[in-house]
Amino acid sequence: MSHIFLNFTFSFGAYSSGLLLRDREEELCILYERIHTQEMLCRNGDIEIQVMDEKIKFLKVKIDEKRREIESLLKMLPVEKALDAELLMLQTQHSQCKDRIKQMEEIFADPANESRKRDLGGEDPSPPELLKKIEQLERELVQKEEKLLKIDLLYEHLSQLLSRVHATVEDRKQDKLLIAKKVRRIRARTQEMMALVAELSMQQALAIKLQQEVRDKEQFLMIVSSRIDQGLPPPEEIENECLKILRNEKMQKEARAAEEEQAAAPGYIRTAAEPRPTAYIPNDEHSLPLPQPYGALAPFKPTEPGANMRHFRKPVVKPIQV
Repeated sequence: MSHIFLNFTFSFGAYSSGLLLRDREEELCILYERIHTQEMLCRNGDIEIQVMDEKIKFLKVKIDEKRREIESLLKMLPVEKALDAELLMLQTQHSQCKDRIKQMEEIFADPANESRKRDLGGEDPSPPELLKKIEQLERELVQKEEKLLKIDLLYEHLSQLLSRVHATVEDRKQDKLLIAKKVRRIRARTQEMMALVAELSMQQALAIKLQQEVRDKEQFLMIVSSRIDQGLPPPEEIENECLKILRNEKMQKEARAAEEEQAAAPGYIRTAAEPRPTAYIPNDEHSLPLPQPYGALAPFKPTEPGANMRHFRKPVVKPIQV
């Protein structure tokens, strides 16, 4: 019975602790929601604070602008006073001018007023004086016409002279072109003559050299003929040259005979190319040591390295470490 009571108390305690845990979880959820709302309010407050800061900055800028405008207006205040005084003076003068214009119009419009006209000073010339003045002007006009005629004649004369000068200049241009062509031809002929003189000097030097060789050969021939007349053998140089000539002739005959033999062989093609092997001898033990043609798989023969290979450094072969 006591055992059952203990089980009941344990189950009741677990149930009560579960209820408490659920209540605490609900309270925790409520607290989390409150914290979330508070964070939202804080963020919104920060945003509003930033907006207000920007507004404050903008208003400060506006205040500074207004302050500068006020300072500039205060500086312009004395100038404005002077301008107002000048404007008042000009308005007064304008009203006075208007009054004067009205007064002058009234005086001019009154036909009974004799003071509205004003006689000009001076005297009118008499008819004889006018005739004299006209005659003087006519004489001056005739003189001017004579001068103008002289100027026209001078202009015509100068134009004729200028036309002649232009014609002579054109003729001189043609002469200049002809002279330039002749000078060019003379220069070309001079260069040709210089080339011919240089070639002639070379030919003269060659002729002198050949004449010297002829004299040397004649002298050598006289020496050889005198030795032969005396019954002596020719010099060693002549003997060596004769042997060399005979040897060359013999080699040429042998080479010609070999070429004729090769040409007589069937399938021979005359060529100056370097002969290349077309067959190989196999090293296999089971085959006979007879030459076999390469066929389509002939070995590749690389070209000999040219003179530009001197610009490349020979590679150093590094040993392979295993």
